[in-house]
Amino acid sequence: MSNKNRKITIARGVGYGLVDLMGGGAFTIIGAFLLFFYTTFAGLTPIEGASIIAIARIVDAVASLFIGGISDNFHKTKLGKIFGRRRFFLLIGAPLMADYVLLWVTGRSYTFYLVTYLLFEIIAAMVLIPWETLPAEMTKDFNDRTKLSASRMFISATGTFLATFVPGRLIALFGDKTPQAYFINGLVFAILYAICILISHRVTWERELTPEMERELDANQNRSVGERIAGVVKVAGDYVSTLKVRAFRKHLAIYICSFTAKDLFNSVFIYFCVYNLTISSVTAANLLSVSIIGIPVTILGGFLMIKIGPGNLYKFSYTTMIICILGFYGVYIAGLGSNIALLFVIATIYQVGRALLEFTPWNVFPFIPDVDEMITRQRREGLFAAVMTFTRKSSVAIATFVIGVVLQNAGFVKGQATQSPEVLSTIAGLLTVGCISLLVVALFFAASFKLNKRTHGILVDEVERLKNNGLKQEVSSETKAIVENLTGYKYEKVWEDTTV
Repeated sequence: MSNKNRKITIARGVGYGLVDLMGGGAFTIIGAFLLFFYTTFAGLTPIEGASIIAIARIVDAVASLFIGGISDNFHKTKLGKIFGRRRFFLLIGAPLMADYVLLWVTGRSYTFYLVTYLLFEIIAAMVLIPWETLPAEMTKDFNDRTKLSASRMFISATGTFLATFVPGRLIALFGDKTPQAYFINGLVFAILYAICILISHRVTWERELTPEMERELDANQNRSVGERIAGVVKVAGDYVSTLKVRAFRKHLAIYICSFTAKDLFNSVFIYFCVYNLTISSVTAANLLSVSIIGIPVTILGGFLMIKIGPGNLYKFSYTTMIICILGFYGVYIAGLGSNIALLFVIATIYQVGRALLEFTPWNVFPFIPDVDEMITRQRREGLFAAVMTFTRKSSVAIATFVIGVVLQNAGFVKGQATQSPEVLSTIAGLLTVGCISLLVVALFFAASFKLNKRTHGILVDEVERLKNNGLKQEVSSETKAIVENLTGYKYEKVWEDTTV
């Protein structure tokens, strides 16, 4: 059966989305527990633990740029011809999930923890970057892409819930004074992630090679060394060129600020609960596990994405999270940490906002390459996925390292049951001022984000009209305005023979 005739069903969407059980779940566990594990059980200081995460993510961020370019051009290789330029990376990534188990062993050196975590970051990027481009490969239809992305985020929400619920149950079973629960948790999830990646590989497909890609493939066979070096330089320029697309610049700013705020919250929340609210890490994990509310919220988000657009989802999400973060701080100031019911109410509402925060950007992403195509006349999904991964990992690396430095400079003592008032104030400040500041910046960019179902449909129709030799002089005033708003270019400068 031709790929053009294959249907995007809910079941296929779920199969595609299973990879985000790893993408959403593994990094939720890492964000919530890894730094705490390093400073509590692995014998590392806050700076040592944070530096491992920061160094690994910076190195991985650079590697991610190459992964995107490699994936975009992998159809030119023998393996790419056989296994596909995207799905090949799923096939080899599944068995490499075994590395995840090694993150949670104790009694090892700083170098061991650095290498194992660095490897996992690279393996995850090698799977996620090509996989994230598959909706754009499988269909051009807005509703079908939304179906795939919504299914993905449903799975991601499930992964986020499991990533907090399962560790909480294991810590309750083995006790919060032993690292055994963390190792078993890593083993279980490593096996689960490998299975999910293989299923996703099975149910997805890629766009068939176009005549243009075939001609490029033939030309590639006879390239000289100088031409190949020039090609590498061109790829570097292509990465920079993505930032010339206005819709992508705003999308990237929203994505980076909001996800960094979420990661900062996850990294600090366990510390905040254990030391500021003086509740157990089991209770802290239970509070995070109400992320199960994200599953129905994600389903609702798929509907709202079409009806009210991503801009309004952003505004609701960030406002909700800001209010709840202030609520947690209010509980601390008022000395109400023992009121577990109140904490669960705030945590549940927070997770509604968090679920929409995670859902929306990756539902918007498949439409960004369509905006870029209007400018460059190329399909560069892997390039944009790589840039998003690079900037996110770089920003999270910096934020994580800052957390470690700030905690240590405030006087945090590893493995100690109580901390000084200065440390408590620092933890509270990171949770409130740090997270809220980032969300406010994201909210600012979301207010002027205009890519939605209607504007995307108009832009895609214009691309198709121009592909069919339509005259640029015949463009309507509304279409012209929308194209200029989304691309950031004058209409006369788009769809030219030269690329960005």
